[in-house]
Amino acid sequence: MELRKDYILDRYVIVSTARGKRPQQFKQKETKENNKTNFFAPGNEKLTPPEIGRIGTKNKWKIRWFPNKFAAVNLEGDPIIKTDNSYFTFASAYGYHEVIVETPRIDKQLWDLPAKHIKEILGVYSNRIEELSKKDNIHYVSVFKNHGKAGGTSLIHSHSQIIAYNKWPNLIKDKIEAIKRYDHCPYCDIINIEKGSHRRCFENKNFIAFTPYASRFHFEIWVFPKEHIRNITEMDDNKLMDLAEILKKILKKLKKLNAPYNMELFYSPDNEHLHFHIEISPRLAIWAGFELLTDDTINSVSPEQAAEFYREKK
Repeated sequence: MELRKDYILDRYVIVSTARGKRPQQFKQKETKENNKTNFFAPGNEKLTPPEIGRIGTKNKWKIRWFPNKFAAVNLEGDPIIKTDNSYFTFASAYGYHEVIVETPRIDKQLWDLPAKHIKEILGVYSNRIEELSKKDNIHYVSVFKNHGKAGGTSLIHSHSQIIAYNKWPNLIKDKIEAIKRYDHCPYCDIINIEKGSHRRCFENKNFIAFTPYASRFHFEIWVFPKEHIRNITEMDDNKLMDLAEILKKILKKLKKLNAPYNMELFYSPDNEHLHFHIEISPRLAIWAGFELLTDDTINSVSPEQAAEFYREKK
């Protein structure tokens, strides 16, 4: 057993492999589709809010995006955050909540799609960050994907979400404050170290993927551009393709476990220097009282074991 701290954040993990299992023992049961209407299916476009954009033709789409019908934020009220009586801080939940339907096919998940299709999805992410960042009172555009019931989704049809809103996420603030303690980008150093470690998983010309030293989740994996890039909006087609190919390799491995997961994009707001990266967090264990009490995590799969699983040629 070992207590490990995040590279730069004040966040700890207990790596307790004595409680662990072999990777295939984490395989999740297949989720069956229920009989509810599939609002994202071709032919049901009128059941969603008006479309913002699509890749494809008028009569046939490959990817489409539109406002979330059950939005967590909207454009009503006062977006300015203020505090009353020292303790009560509030504002309207102001912003834009969008859904990106990644494929017209309900029988395909992101891990089934070819890398070229994944690259197009990444291009939509870039477009939405760029466009929504221009809106008044929007301070951050959160891009994320929930997959599987334990990952927080109730819809099987493969999709991602965007929430652009009136504050920086706390984790973004924490990462930015942490990197300011260094005289250069600490993630650039971390990348160079992990390239030669037992946690290295995949690498190509422009990107590297590794299991982080203080992994909070079973089989957690991070993807970084080797070059210091602040935002996906700075990437050309070649870099987006390399990123898509790395993601495809990761997702093919997670498919073997039928793993529910969350995927989050971390980019730098204007005038900051956070190294862009993607974190994929499989949800194969339930956080319980210890995690809620301490804000630390127990992980029964070490990142070194997880990296072996990703590197396996099977």
